[in-house]
Amino acid sequence: MVAKRIIPCLDVKDGQVVKGINFEGLREVGDAVEMGAAYSAQGADELVYLDISATQEGRRTFVELVGRIAARINIPFTVGGGISSLEDAARLLDAGADKISINSAAIADPELIGRIAGKYGNQFVVVAIDAKQVDGRWMATTHGGKRLTDRELFSWAKEAEDRGAGEILFTSMDHDGTRNGYPCEVYARLCSELSIPVIASGGAGSSQDIADVLTRGKADAALAASIFHYGEISIPELKRELADQGICVRLV
Repeated sequence: MVAKRIIPCLDVKDGQVVKGINFEGLREVGDAVEMGAAYSAQGADELVYLDISATQEGRRTFVELVGRIAARINIPFTVGGGISSLEDAARLLDAGADKISINSAAIADPELIGRIAGKYGNQFVVVAIDAKQVDGRWMATTHGGKRLTDRELFSWAKEAEDRGAGEILFTSMDHDGTRNGYPCEVYARLCSELSIPVIASGGAGSSQDIADVLTRGKADAALAASIFHYGEISIPELKRELADQGICVRLV
């Protein structure tokens, strides 16, 4: 049985980890490198770093920061934000990133998924989808959730898989930062329609929320921020609770 993964998410702005609600009201919570090193030591399976202002502000992901992160941690980490070309991907790979995450650029140029996957491999490409409900349909957004698109979650995720994505990172903007739980029924449907792993993001407020999305939601991994950043539960404690419920996780 493949172990479910626990992935702290570090939203980065100007080298600092920030957190808000529904992508708004951001406040600093710590240094990106030091927090990543701490999570690695605690037993996180992977990390995700998202430069949340890179696309909005027209900047490329901070490559130098990626190099410093790679020097301090010994687990895989994904980097996203401002990646719009093969050259951007190459810089991040050379700096030490294990995977790259593309969102706005993939919607603007879906062929980018195949170009990156064709050169580096599907396992290097994570397609992130930030979606929210609009008139009963889950619609993708771009630019940090600020621009609504005409891409529907399920069809876009399937297209991304067909184009070469190795994983889908779906964040519910309706749940992000609210700590009211993940929309498990949406994840269950998404996982049933795809053959690649799905990472659940947006809404974790307790260990039970994470257990629910890994079981009822059928997600392959759970990504969370607030509950880890504010010390409400440690990764070892969370994994012990998941294991006690019969969920296969990697214990340190």
